Amino acid sequence: MTHARAPHWGDMLDRTLNNPGEALFGRTDAEAVGWAVSCEPVSYPEAVAAMEARAAAIAEGTAGELVWLLEHPPLYTAGVSAKPADLIDPDRFPVFESGRGGQFTYHGPGQRVAYVMLDLTRRGRDVRAFVAALEAWVIGALDAFNVRGELRDGRVGVWVARSSPAREDKIAAIGVKLRKWVSFHGISLNVEPDLDHFAGIVPCGVTAHGVTSLVDLGLPVTMDEADAALKASFAQVFGRIVEAAPPIP
Repeated sequence: MTHARAPHWGDMLDRTLNNPGEALFGRTDAEAVGWAVSCEPVSYPEAVAAMEARAAAIAEGTAGELVWLLEHPPLYTAGVSAKPADLIDPDRFPVFESGRGGQFTYHGPGQRVAYVMLDLTRRGRDVRAFVAALEAWVIGALDAFNVRGELRDGRVGVWVARSSPAREDKIAAIGVKLRKWVSFHGISLNVEPDLDHFAGIVPCGVTAHGVTSLVDLGLPVTMDEADAALKASFAQVFGRIVEAAPPIP
C-alpha cells in the first residue's frame, strides 16, 4: 500500500504531526482563523451561497478567514468530474451540482462537514501544499482516536485499512475550489452517518472500496468529540483559531 503523494509531501505531514509548534500551512502574518459551528442542519444551497459570499469578502479584504462546521440534510452532490452513471439512485435524495473538485459524494446527519475559506495568497499560493495540509488535518484528527488515516495513489480522501475482512474504506472526503486564491468547500468526516445512504451513488467514482465511520469502526465518538479533535489538529496544521459566528445563524 502506497501513499498518494511523493515522499516530500509525506515528510511535510510527518513534520506537522510531530512538531506541534510548527504550522504546515500557516499565514505569513499569523492572523487567527475564525472557527464557527452551526448546531442545526443547513440546506446545501444556503451553505453554498454563504460560502461564496464569504470567499468573495475574504478576497476583497473585508472579512477574515473562516472554517465552518455543519451538518446537511441527506443529499448527494456532484463535483466537476462527476459521471452520470455514478448516480445509481437519483430519486433517493436531492442531488446538487457543485463547483468543487471531485465526483459524487453524500452528505447527511452524523457526518461533519467542514467548509474551509482560507486566503491562499497569505499562505504561499501552493495548491499541492494546501491539499497536503487538508490531508494532514484530517489524519491528525483521526489520530486522536487512535485511527490510522492513510492516503492512496489515485484515490482522493482519507482511508482506513480494515483487517476482518481485509479491505480499505473511506472515512473522509476532500473536495475544494479556489477563486481569486481563496478556498471554499472543504472536507467531510464520517462520524456516525447512515452508511447505507452512500449506496445511491458510486462515492468519488470508486467501486472497489467501501466507506466507514468512526462509529462503524467501533468507536462511540460524539460529534462534539470529533469537533474537538478537528479543532486541535487544524490549529496544528493551519495556525491560530478564534471562535466566530457561522455565516447562517
